[in-house]
Amino acid sequence: MAAYHDMSQQTATAEKAWLDAFHAGDRACMAALYEGQFDVVDRVVGGILSGFDRENVVHEVFFRLLSDDGLRREFQGGSLSSWLRVMARNLALDHVRSRRFEVPLVEHTQARHGALSIEDRLEQRTHVRLTLERFRSQGLPAKWEGVFVARFLEQQDQPTAARSLGMPRTTLAYQEHRIRKLLERFVLRREKT
Repeated sequence: MAAYHDMSQQTATAEKAWLDAFHAGDRACMAALYEGQFDVVDRVVGGILSGFDRENVVHEVFFRLLSDDGLRREFQGGSLSSWLRVMARNLALDHVRSRRFEVPLVEHTQARHGALSIEDRLEQRTHVRLTLERFRSQGLPAKWEGVFVARFLEQQDQPTAARSLGMPRTTLAYQEHRIRKLLERFVLRREKT
């Protein structure tokens, strides 16, 4: 019985040491995490995205783990794979949501004018950026400025934006939804004129 207790205590000590190294962003710990969990994250993201978007989001998960000690500290033990699955899924879904606005504008332009050249795509991106800036100055309520900047201009995912703004994610999601509706009306009104 004493041997079992010693083994259990050693396991708890090893888990605590690993968690401390993870929270500190220890290089060896992070390298082992990347190697051991890459396939888990890739499968989750691959269930939602494909191609470059899939690759970008998978690497975004690991980039955030490397660069955001606050994010690492959110994990307090338990199943690391489960925690990473939830984080990867949320990032992939945030990526899909952030593209909802851009894709209809691109599809609308392509339907009107056919496939776009590289120059036209650059011009289109500039047009989208200018439209967002016009909306920011002419149609955005001041109380939602922070959410607009974080989600639409800086393209932060919801958890990061909520943390940086110091608000619950549900509040951020609600404000983002309201901003999207205002933005859609703003764009449609401008197209009519």
